[in-house]
Amino acid sequence: MLDLRTPVLPPELGERLTREAYRRDFWAREGEIRDGGSWKLERRQHFEEVGSPSRDALSRGDWEEALRIFEERRADLAAKERENELRGYVFHRARVVERPLTPYMQWQLHSFRQRAEFGERIRMVPAELVAAAEEPGRLPDVTILGGHTLYHNQYSETGAPVGAVRYTDPEVVESWEHYIRALYAAGEDIASYFEREVAPLPSPFAHGTE
Repeated sequence: MLDLRTPVLPPELGERLTREAYRRDFWAREGEIRDGGSWKLERRQHFEEVGSPSRDALSRGDWEEALRIFEERRADLAAKERENELRGYVFHRARVVERPLTPYMQWQLHSFRQRAEFGERIRMVPAELVAAAEEPGRLPDVTILGGHTLYHNQYSETGAPVGAVRYTDPEVVESWEHYIRALYAAGEDIASYFEREVAPLPSPFAHGTE
């Protein structure tokens, strides 16, 4: 187990943003980053994606269509990677994963494998590694942009995005970036994890739908 003391997210230091306000704020701040990077910690094992045709196909139980749609975005991912290279920007993701994989996680890891081909740096963190840190409660889903802004991502009980709590306090941001970096360092690269744990799996709907 990774025995790290989880940082805190003091409610009084955060500002609650609606989903639309969060999206506007996120993309504005992310677009300003030059010669820097961002870090994301994902913990939930199921999300309800919004505006994703591939996710919609997954919800219908159409596994082949969900994966086929991923192939249609290769040009967009390549263009985004060229843009990121020009501004010296790298996105890092530490993804906590439980086994057996949920249908959502199996789908997401196919997406991650492809994203990694186009520059996103993704490492898988087995849930067992964070068990000690989660004794007080499950780790949050957190995104840090450019070392200056932290978003505590918020979701409904079903996993639908409902906004975020934004933090800009330097101590809060720094402590969480340090924590996510440690999780990332302890994880396994998506490429090797995918080939061993995901590629051999049949459709998650072989015995029914999600």
